[in-house]
Amino acid sequence: MSGYWIEWLSLLGRWLHFIVGIAWIGSSFYFVWLDNHLTPPKNSDDADKGVGGELWSVHGGGFYHAQKYRVAPSKLPETLHWFKWEAYTTWLSGMFLLVLIYWYGASLYLIDPAQAALSPPAAVGIGAATIIGGWLVYDLLCRSPLGKQMGLLSVVLLLLLTAAAYGLCQVFSGRGAYIHFGALIGTIMVANVFFVIIPGQKRMVAAAASGDPVNPEDGLRAKQRSVHNTYFTLPVLFVMISNHYAMTYGHAYNWAILIAISLAGALIRVYFVNLHFGRNNPWPIVVAGVLLATVAAAIAPKPVTATPAAPVPNDNSSAGTVNFETVVGIVRERCGSCHAAVPTQPGFISPPGGVVLYETADIQRQATLIHQQSVASNIMPIGNLTNMQQAERDLLGAWIDAGARTDWTSAAIVRD
Repeated sequence: MSGYWIEWLSLLGRWLHFIVGIAWIGSSFYFVWLDNHLTPPKNSDDADKGVGGELWSVHGGGFYHAQKYRVAPSKLPETLHWFKWEAYTTWLSGMFLLVLIYWYGASLYLIDPAQAALSPPAAVGIGAATIIGGWLVYDLLCRSPLGKQMGLLSVVLLLLLTAAAYGLCQVFSGRGAYIHFGALIGTIMVANVFFVIIPGQKRMVAAAASGDPVNPEDGLRAKQRSVHNTYFTLPVLFVMISNHYAMTYGHAYNWAILIAISLAGALIRVYFVNLHFGRNNPWPIVVAGVLLATVAAAIAPKPVTATPAAPVPNDNSSAGTVNFETVVGIVRERCGSCHAAVPTQPGFISPPGGVVLYETADIQRQATLIHQQSVASNIMPIGNLTNMQQAERDLLGAWIDAGARTDWTSAAIVRD
């Protein structure tokens, strides 16, 4: 398929994913908030009709009166709104992007030979098995006696997700591992809707319509999965933006960073859910802040300095020194096939991110980006397609730390 049309499919898929994701997460957050702000009905007639809670609100110049029944009303209304297609379309658009970018382009974005020598079919098979198997294991745990113990179940899920993150980061590129971790959690979330929440609601509606007793277990199971989904939301949102931050997925301990940030996201959600109940307990958000600060401090790049030493391998400058021309040569050779005005690397019709690295002014202007992508982490060149050496990365780091000057000369480079 032409790279041009792949770009368009990616653009439209991302846009759709973003739109329906907002709709799903927005409705999910609203209903969690609504459920946690209900008060007993003021009107005794409402209580007699089965209303368990109500809430008055104002928005957009109008007043709203929401009521929730303990089980179901004695007579169903003619129009009943369902909230499901937001979830389904979010998952479908996300899977479309996963297939288009990471499975169709497995050689570029999913496979990292430094991690595992996989063929594209093998990599895709591992990714699909992880997503499907993750849902099956999660669902079995929820249906087991462990599912009735929220605290213990949360610990077990955290351990299993940690194992999944570690395993994915051992076989895939950092970006590929992160996106599959997000796809695993996202699949659990939408499968909760498709296999548990909506079927339970359909049974409740059918029972109410026929005048049969409604099984309250359907509501309890749906509530359990909805609670899980709200705590999964912020970790999934982090994964959706993580490909912009190589400092996370490009780190040697990327799996631990992924779990720490995901846990921080879940704790932030715990804080706000508690706040809905009027319990302003700061500890979840304090712990989340400490986690994020610890990750930021732990992965801060170590300085690369220039000291008198033997010449750097492949140095084409005068004996004992390296200069800006050497930097330019490295960037053009290792990065130019993708980051050129007209890329020569198959699969690219334009330079990724619009970043061109050829003229000296381009290279100097993008020094910070070069440091983030190729020095602080090894995620560029992607999959190390051009075989950039560590000595070359160290040289780039020392040039940038010295001010990214075009008149730069230095002795050979060593890493602190």
